[in-house]
Amino acid sequence: MDTSGTRSPYLLRAGLVRNVRIGEHLTTFVVSGVSTVLITRLILGLSGYPQIGGKGLHIAHVLPGGLLMLLSIYLLLAYVGPVVRPAAALVGGVGFGLFIDEVGKFVTSDNNYFYQPTAAIVYVVFVLIVLGSRYVTNRRPIDQREILSNVVDIAVEGVAGGLSRRRLAAASEQLRLVGPDVLARMETRGLLAACPADEVELAAPVDTAWRAVQRGFDRLATHPLAPRIAVGVLVVQAIGAPLIAAGIRLDEGRLLNDIPVLGVVAGSLLSATFTLRGWLRLRRGDRARAVRLFELAVLVSLLVTQVFQFAGTQFAAVGGMTLDLVLLGLLGAERERLRREATPVTTKPKMWGLPPDPDSPPFPEDPGDPA
Repeated sequence: MDTSGTRSPYLLRAGLVRNVRIGEHLTTFVVSGVSTVLITRLILGLSGYPQIGGKGLHIAHVLPGGLLMLLSIYLLLAYVGPVVRPAAALVGGVGFGLFIDEVGKFVTSDNNYFYQPTAAIVYVVFVLIVLGSRYVTNRRPIDQREILSNVVDIAVEGVAGGLSRRRLAAASEQLRLVGPDVLARMETRGLLAACPADEVELAAPVDTAWRAVQRGFDRLATHPLAPRIAVGVLVVQAIGAPLIAAGIRLDEGRLLNDIPVLGVVAGSLLSATFTLRGWLRLRRGDRARAVRLFELAVLVSLLVTQVFQFAGTQFAAVGGMTLDLVLLGLLGAERERLRREATPVTTKPKMWGLPPDPDSPPFPEDPGDPA
């Protein structure tokens, strides 16, 4: 996490402090939302699209979706501290998935649940959510005062119920990223030190899953065959996506001048261009630049190819989207590994979730602190 930049003082004074774990929470929201849409469609298809109700009443699944989103909002409003946010992101994502799955009924005059562009609309909505979050997060680096605010947020739960070694280690790692000249740093450190020890923690399956996924991507990224496999998958996708789209649309009697097929072809050609450039860079030994070009190839596939694929083939494009997301996670892990290797050991490390060793001393000697 780059902490070299500063954020607008007005935004900070207005209380718009960003969460350092926004990427994890948003991914939880999006993954749970997309999974809910797919599972809902699968269950309805296997059960013959039953209707709950009778005598003129029909209880659509948008209603339980709204209740789950309400529950998510309630959790965020009713409890302080960061513990509840992973659960709120999961519950809110499921609720939003149930809601957006019925978008076909909202945009058609005959309330058509099977409206063909529904898959593309759902996909574009989730893509816009991700892009909007990335814009808010990456437009300015996380400010050190924002990091300190996140440490205070962790201390909130410690003041009331104590902190486990794991939670204290997470807070101390964040605190190490804050310079000694930042106002209230020493006071925050003292507040954390004053929190009583308590190993009782609310079960956090989302955090556990996140750590397992990160470890998995880290192991995959260091495999000797990882670059060749990534290039092979990108090439297969660039060739296979237009063929799949054309084959499905040909069965429907629509192929020539078909916008979804043309969009898939254009996106695949652009993605193949980045893939070829990345492969050439990889052969020259420029691994960092190659990874960046491969990432661009995947992003083009996600933001262009898959949009038209969903428009033309509806939910048959789920496989390609899943492959793109796995590749993006793999390439991100490799990019982070290369960044760590290129960073001097004296530089403060980038924070990735929780530190690997919660048994390490929470507050080592900091030469920047006054005696």
